[in-house]
Amino acid sequence: MVKKWLTEHTVNFEEINIDEKPEFIQTVLDMGYRAAPVVVKGDVSFSGFNPSELAKLA
Repeated sequence: MVKKWLTEHTVNFEEINIDEKPEFIQTVLDMGYRAAPVVVKGDVSFSGFNPSELAKLA
């Protein structure tokens, strides 16, 4: 849902799939997240589909 929302709102993003790049799992855990997706932009990050937070990226 996050990827679809970002695409529909023409927000540029880079997807890092932790199944394909498991070296990023520890990074996500170190940020305090235990569930995907994790969205990061600058100093802001959040987990899950959160329309109000996503809107701040548009």
